[in-house]
Amino acid sequence: MTRAWQLAFLLALAAPVASAQEALRPYVVTGDAIQRSLTGRPGDAARGRAIVANRSAGLCLLCHSGPIPEERFQGTLAPSLAGAGSRWSEGQLRLRIVDGARLNPDTIMPAYYRITGLQRVARPFAGKTVLTAEQVEDVVAWLATLKE
Repeated sequence: MTRAWQLAFLLALAAPVASAQEALRPYVVTGDAIQRSLTGRPGDAARGRAIVANRSAGLCLLCHSGPIPEERFQGTLAPSLAGAGSRWSEGQLRLRIVDGARLNPDTIMPAYYRITGLQRVARPFAGKTVLTAEQVEDVVAWLATLKE
């Protein structure tokens, strides 16, 4: 293995950590929604679907079921994601992903874009969000397409 290849490999491994350590982007909660995109631009629905389906990234299907037929063993602890775009606006979806506890303090859903006020966070994950701002927007974009 060449030194250049080793360096490229290590940088590739470090990339997700670096993006997860970015400073939180400011947002404003108005009622039950975050109206403005965290990034200032719309997310990519295809990437959002991939994040939801990925059992290592968002772990969404651990609790939710959704219109992703190729993924087996979907959850039943939380509402189905099918029709999410009919039930909630993009702003409402965004707040639910960023910090669902603002709407329901008893929720079991993790805050995907919050780093303060969390309990029992493993040391390697302290001070890091579960998803980046871009990933939140990608998930919002995909969920908004799910109309009944």
